[in-house]
Amino acid sequence: MTSEQLGVAKQEYSAGRDAFERGRYGDAVRSLERANALVSPGSRFGGEVQIWLATAYEAAGQRSEAIALCAKLSRHPDPDTRKQGRRLKFILEAPALSRRKEWLVEIPDMSQLEESDPSNQLGSAVQAVKRSPKPKPKPEPEPIDLSQVNTQDNRFIWLALGLAVVLIGGLVWLS
Repeated sequence: MTSEQLGVAKQEYSAGRDAFERGRYGDAVRSLERANALVSPGSRFGGEVQIWLATAYEAAGQRSEAIALCAKLSRHPDPDTRKQGRRLKFILEAPALSRRKEWLVEIPDMSQLEESDPSNQLGSAVQAVKRSPKPKPKPEPEPIDLSQVNTQDNRFIWLALGLAVVLIGGLVWLS
């Protein structure tokens, strides 16, 4: 493989991962298939491309292709790729569990969004900054009418103070 082919493969791989992360699984499959055609399938990078391709196949609804690719990856020369291929194949072949509808979150298909629309892009600097409204001033509390307050001596306070003095005195005496 030439350095030019490797550069193109890395660009396609990056484009495929980006498309996958944006929920554009069909585009991800196409980019990763192009990258896979350019790399050596037995290399570490080739294994990484194929792992992403298998994941993109599954996300695009092409489960049989994903399982077939994982079976191939389970015999890959790189031990890490072999291990990932086996794990992914095990997950893909696992029986489907019954799930209640309220347990699921539906992820929308974002492939129909226009990329040129900045409001559809996460982290876009073009998005308008929303300012929070100024807080309303708190109303002034009503003045307290002291004629309504019970100002009689409370014997509980004296009892509590006396008890505190006795306890502190006892602690000082013991030490």
